[in-house]
Parts: sequence; structure tokens; C-alpha cells
Amino acid sequence: MRPVKAIEEGARCTWFLPAGTPRSARKQWLAASLVPAGAIAVDAGAAGALANGKSLLPAGVTAVEGDFERGDAVIVQNHDGRELGRGLIAYSAKDARLILGHKSSEIEALLGYRGRDEMIHRDDLALN
Repeated sequence: MRPVKAIEEGARCTWFLPAGTPRSARKQWLAASLVPAGAIAVDAGAAGALANGKSLLPAGVTAVEGDFERGDAVIVQNHDGRELGRGLIAYSAKDARLILGHKSSEIEALLGYRGRDEMIHRDDLALN
């Protein structure tokens, strides 16, 4: 008998319910499971915006460390080097260095292609 059919017919079973939401599970995965390939430093304004649930825009980035590719995990830190969180970056280290400190509307002119407005989208960011 198929297991699902047996359950439908009243067989005994054990249910394991998730402790959180898929979003919280993703944030936990981002924070604890990925090995960062680099780091980006942000100014105080960007740190405040992140704390309020906003995405990280290039204008708030002050430095890029390491050699990473689009989609890699990076550490987000403040100007003192304190880790604020970890996230999946939308740009390579090379491109991130070119657009740091600039407005999102300037990305296409700087890179020659239209990328994402956010350096790290809030859905791809787990704060400490």
C-alpha cells in the first residue's frame, strides 16, 4: 500500500511541522551555512536602512573586499568592521567596486549594462 494512501485511510503516522516560515529558514541558511567570499562595508545611512528592512543600494557601499562573483555570499559590515549580516550579492567584486557610492540610476552608464538596483536585495540578506 502506498504510504500516502495508508495515511488517507487512517494509518498511524507522525507529523513533523516546520518551526518557521520558508523566509526565516532561508535567512538562517544565509546567516549560518554559506562561506563568505568577500565583504562589503556600508556607511551609517545604509546600516540604518538595512536595520529597517531595506535592501542595500550601491550608494551606501563604501568599500569592497575580496574576489567574488554575482550570487556569492558576502559579509556586510559597518565602517568599523563590525559584521552586520551576510547576503547574496548581485554583482561581482569587480563590478561592485565600479558602482560603489553611486546611485542605482547610474549603474548602466558605469557598467555598460542594466543590472539590479540593489547590491543585495533584502530577501537575500540576513542581519545579525
